[in-house]
Amino acid sequence: MALLSAAVLVLGTLLFTREGELAALRATPPATFTVPAEPSASASSETPDPEVIALMKSLPRRKASDPTARGKVDAPVVMIVWSDYRCPFCAKWATTTLKDLQPYVDSGSLRIESRDLVLFGEESQLAAVAARAAGNQGKYWEFHDAVFAAAPASGHPTIKKADVLAFAKTAGVPDLAKFSKDLSSNSLDAAVTADTNEARQLGISGTPFFLINTTPINGAQPTEAFVQAIEASGGHR
Repeated sequence: MALLSAAVLVLGTLLFTREGELAALRATPPATFTVPAEPSASASSETPDPEVIALMKSLPRRKASDPTARGKVDAPVVMIVWSDYRCPFCAKWATTTLKDLQPYVDSGSLRIESRDLVLFGEESQLAAVAARAAGNQGKYWEFHDAVFAAAPASGHPTIKKADVLAFAKTAGVPDLAKFSKDLSSNSLDAAVTADTNEARQLGISGTPFFLINTTPINGAQPTEAFVQAIEASGGHR
């Protein structure tokens, strides 16, 4: 917790010391950002801030029982994904790039950890809690995929209790009565809020946002940007 409490200060320093990383990405429109194929001469001469690197390396949870993660717990590459279920750009990424990265998960070299960053109100919070309720029955990712598959081409979808129940059915959640009860779980609601608070402490203000080991990516970038960052960190198909 002490490390997270200092995150804003540390990542504020990053604004001036880590060109092309977290702060620069937050200030750069997604459409113009690409992960460099090779380090530039100026980048290679920079001395990475060890406190920032330590912070980024501390963020993966690597919990074997985590239903919000997929991939080997000891995979060499961990990609953390901060998203909101009502974010259209999150839906775009989840329905395109995510499936293209599955071969890296299947090879055992990539682990994906999903985190909530609630930006669009109570309906976003409800959807995030519902995903975790589905996760209690081993259907987190199926629920995740069902929500994003149903998203409109633009704008923020309406997500009410009836909608999350329908998504649970689509996801194959076996016990819908338990799922419905879990929607009122204080612990699940607190877990979503904790993820959101962590993201804000880190200075992340938009979704989707990604951290691939120590490489941040802002926005629903083309698949090639993620492939390049994953493979540069030791991932393989």
